[in-house]
Amino acid sequence: MKKLFAAIALSLMVPGIAFAAGDAAAGKEKVTSLGCVACHGADGKSAVGIYPNLAGQQSMYIESSLKAFRSQDRKGNQAALMYVYAGKLTDQDIADLAAYFSSLK
Repeated sequence: MKKLFAAIALSLMVPGIAFAAGDAAAGKEKVTSLGCVACHGADGKSAVGIYPNLAGQQSMYIESSLKAFRSQDRKGNQAALMYVYAGKLTDQDIADLAAYFSSLK
C-alpha cells in the first residue's frame, strides 16, 4: 500500500505534465476547424493507413502526444506535419480534442 501511495505522489510531482479538463462537445466542434479530420477523420478513424486512428485512445495519451508535437519533442513518421497543426493548439484545445477522441468507440 505504501508503494502505491509513493507512486501516486511521485507521478504528481513530475514537472511539465499538466492536463486540463477537456470538453468533448467543444472538441467535436474543433476537429474540423483545426484540421484534424483531414487525416484522422471526424469520427477519429483514419481512411489512410499512415495516419493513426484516434477514436477510443486514452485522453492522457492524446494530450501528451499533442503537447510533444507542439513542442517538437516527438519525432518520426508524420511529426513534421503534426508540428504545424499542434503548434497552433492551446492547452484547452488539446484537452478538448483528447476528450472528444477518447469518447469515441
